[in-house]
Order: sequence, then C-alpha cells, then structure tokens
Amino acid sequence: MFSYRGIIAAMKKLTLILCLALLQAGCATAENSYDPLQPLNRKVDGFNTVVDEATLRPISKVYTKVMPREARSSVTNFFSNLQEPNTIINSVLQGKVVQGVADTTRFLINSTFGIVGLFDIASHMGLEKHKEDFGQTLAVWGVGEGAYIVYPILGPNSVRDTPGTVMAYFLDGATYMSAFLSPAATVGAYALKYIDQRANVEDFVKLRDELALDPYIFVREGWRQSRIYSIYDGHPPEPPKSIDDFGKDEFD
Repeated sequence: MFSYRGIIAAMKKLTLILCLALLQAGCATAENSYDPLQPLNRKVDGFNTVVDEATLRPISKVYTKVMPREARSSVTNFFSNLQEPNTIINSVLQGKVVQGVADTTRFLINSTFGIVGLFDIASHMGLEKHKEDFGQTLAVWGVGEGAYIVYPILGPNSVRDTPGTVMAYFLDGATYMSAFLSPAATVGAYALKYIDQRANVEDFVKLRDELALDPYIFVREGWRQSRIYSIYDGHPPEPPKSIDDFGKDEFD
C-alpha cells in the first residue's frame, strides 16, 4: 500500500535533487539547451504518470460520465473566473492596458450576472476570454525560457515559468476558499477543481497514449509549443530558415 508520508518524503527528495540539478543548468550543450535535466525530468514524469493513473484519471472518468456537460462547463467557468485577477494584472504588466480593462469588466460581469462565474455571460457580450500569466510577462520583458522542468504532481514547467506558477497560486481566488468554507467543504471544492481540470485534458492524454512513440517528448514539445503560442497571442514568428531553405523558392 502507498504511504502518504512516503509519497511526501519522495516528493521532497525529488525537489531537493531538482534544485541541485538546476545549479548545473548553465553547463548545458546546444543540443539539450532547453532540457538539460531530461534524465531527472523523465523520472519525475514517470512518477506523475503513476500517481495520475492511480488517482485522478479514473476519478475524472467517473466525473465525466456522471456529471452532465452543462454542469461540468459551469464548474470549469467558476474556477476559471477565480483566476481572472492573474490575467488582469499580467495584461497590464505586459502593456496591454486596454485588454486589462476588458478583462476586469469581464471578471465583474461574470462574478455578478454570471452568478459567481458559473455562467460565462461576458463571452456572449463580446468580451473575449484571455489567459495571461507571469511566465508570459517575463517572456515579453525579454527573459529567456531557461531549462524545461517537470515538477512532482504539478507537471511541465520551466525556469522562466516557475515564478508565474507561484504568482498564479496567490492570485487565484480558490486559494482563499478556506476563509469562507468549512474545512470539509474546502477539501471538496479543491478536489472538484482538480478533478475538473484533469477531465478537461483527457483528450490530450488519450492522444499521447495512442500516437506518441515517446510520451515524454510528446508532452514536452506540446507544452513548449503551447507556451510559445500563448506568449505571441496566437501569432508566433516563423522559425528562422536553415541554410538548406535558402534559394528553395527559386526552384519551386
């Protein structure tokens, strides 16, 4: 049987090893410049997969079967709305002041007329949903990506995105639910949040399981491409042409 103390101790050990390994990230070669911690990352990724297969994945499948689609959508909307302050602040930090005002208006509308965010009324009013975080802000400010990291339980991340993960936690309204709910209700709300989040990525996990020759590479590259897409608001620059590409147009 699994021991919760044992799992926690293992997580602490993995985190300590990760911190020590990060000190050597500057020695990475050009070949592995964004994944110098790959051996450790693969072990953590394997640990995360075991935990997911034993807990969240089967629970989320039951959740998807028993909960109507409309109810699941309201759960997603509710917790997404609680994360809007993070988007608002980072929109402003990136110089997107007009977008920040729109995001604030969206948050206020959904928190009131949308019944604490259960219904996305703002989208029907033409207020587009954005998702900004401090990792994107640092990228806009010119900070490099740094090493790719897989954290225990939390999953894919990077040196640049790690501060954003911390900031997002403190700017998430769900973090402060214990101030308004009983301990039992708080635990239930947190469980619902993470089960719903897991259910929302099941299609991607199925795709990984069915198509990926190397699941680790599949997730890593998918995550990195998603981050690039977010940083450039859906319009990433074209990759630089290689020497072999020059002159190709002349012969097409």
